[in-house]
Amino acid sequence: MRHPRPFLWLLLLLWLPPGLPAAQERGAIASAHPLATEAGHAILAQGGNAFDAAVTVAAVLAVVEPYSSGMGGGGFWLLHRARDGFEVMLDGRERAPLAAHRDLYLDSKGEVVPGLSVNGPLAAGIPGQPAALAHLAARYGRLPLARTLAPAIRLAREGFPVDGHYRRMAEWRLEQLRQWPASKQQFLIDDAVPPLDAVVRQPQLAETLRRMAEQGHDGFYRGPVAERLVAGVRAAGGIWQLPDLAEYRVVEREPVRGEYRGMKITSAAPPSSGGIVLISMLNQLARFDLDKYPSVQRKHLVVEVMRRAYRDRAEYLGDPDFVDMPVARLIDPDYAAGLTRDIQLDAATPSRYQPAGTGLEGQDTTHYSIIDAEGNRVSATLSVNYPFGSCFVVPGTGILLNDEMDDFSARPGAPNVYGLVGGEANAIEPGKRMLSSMTPTFVETDQGVAVLGTPGGSRIISMLLHGILALAEGGGPEAWVSRPRYHHQYLPDVIQFEPGALDTDEQRQLMELGHKLKPLDSGYGNMQALFWNRQDGHLSGASDPRGIGKAVVE
Repeated sequence: MRHPRPFLWLLLLLWLPPGLPAAQERGAIASAHPLATEAGHAILAQGGNAFDAAVTVAAVLAVVEPYSSGMGGGGFWLLHRARDGFEVMLDGRERAPLAAHRDLYLDSKGEVVPGLSVNGPLAAGIPGQPAALAHLAARYGRLPLARTLAPAIRLAREGFPVDGHYRRMAEWRLEQLRQWPASKQQFLIDDAVPPLDAVVRQPQLAETLRRMAEQGHDGFYRGPVAERLVAGVRAAGGIWQLPDLAEYRVVEREPVRGEYRGMKITSAAPPSSGGIVLISMLNQLARFDLDKYPSVQRKHLVVEVMRRAYRDRAEYLGDPDFVDMPVARLIDPDYAAGLTRDIQLDAATPSRYQPAGTGLEGQDTTHYSIIDAEGNRVSATLSVNYPFGSCFVVPGTGILLNDEMDDFSARPGAPNVYGLVGGEANAIEPGKRMLSSMTPTFVETDQGVAVLGTPGGSRIISMLLHGILALAEGGGPEAWVSRPRYHHQYLPDVIQFEPGALDTDEQRQLMELGHKLKPLDSGYGNMQALFWNRQDGHLSGASDPRGIGKAVVE
């Protein structure tokens, strides 16, 4: 058989859809749970695209990772459509109930009531994930929800085995899970944390997902499910009303964009603070030649830019539908130059004051990354906030509610459960979306495209910074997800660091510079990352070794 002439090869290459990997791999998925990764690949095998797989992965994670995300929560989906280069962020963030007000969690003296914005139905915002999945399927997918939700429905009905991470999270929130009959029935066995490999079945959640599969958006936000949600919340002391659900809509938002050392950064826009804070930190670091500094000074500089970017987060950022924000200025390299003027190489910059924060750090939220054979890509970070959210399952629905209301500033200047301080821009208002740290991100280099993100509460954004710095140094996905992590968020004025991130000598030198240190007992985060090498079409991925996730290329 004779080979085609060279010009025929050229025509064939020109015919290929833009973004198609030369290796002809069906796609790559990295998620926080092997069952979700496998289900997503099954949808790709059935002819679905990355957006169909994104619906499936999110829905399966809602079943098997109830401590991290779910249909009672929300998130952000960063999308890239290969055929025309269109990019958008789907804002499926929760909203405050219409009956909410700025003093919702304050006592008669104006003090924050501990736990009120974290536990039980009063802590729950109106969920956005069901609407986002219906929107994603209708606008961008190829397959019907009946197909893409089928794996989650099956797993909810038939059950999944309990692993060690489920047990640790359930043990952490055991007291609150025991408070609510439907929560005990769904997630515990005999009022205790289920043993390893016990099967957790959620038949009521399966039925709610089935209604969504048949009716889409209205299967959750109107009709019997909505009525049960409102009745159950109100009976337990919450303030939801039917219009809260009926009026919920996904918002399509323009992503935030920036550059670092020739790399193009595309990331989450408000009400996520992630993209703005991330680009601010990178803009500041671009003012320094990090390679010429010894390790302690490099880490000192990274901490100092974190400090300044998180300070701006607290002062300026909130829901763009309620608050005017100087976004263009905050991500302008000239503004970053001004921020770095008072950075000293031989001394830490003290944060202005130290709040009496709880210091708690959750292992909440989840992330997944997808690239399909056409080059469509999804970076999605989802959450119910604290592990197991509010711990309240609405009777008759199987829906575990979030406690995202804690992400508002219950009182400007008071820290939330992650120690983050907010201002007036993030005060509670009816129908408002609370500020988030979730940071789904794309990074484009001369070689290819990275898709990455992570859970981790207030430390999400700094983890993305570490991953991108590893990418800039030439590392692949394994290097991004495994890089040792340290974090500073302006207030409290401490460097948190996981084991191995700072050696003994580095700790001593940083303290001599004036930094306060807070060593952590274990690692944090659960980054899921993919890379598409445009030069040879090869796809690669990695799942954070700190978690139980799985990255698969097929």
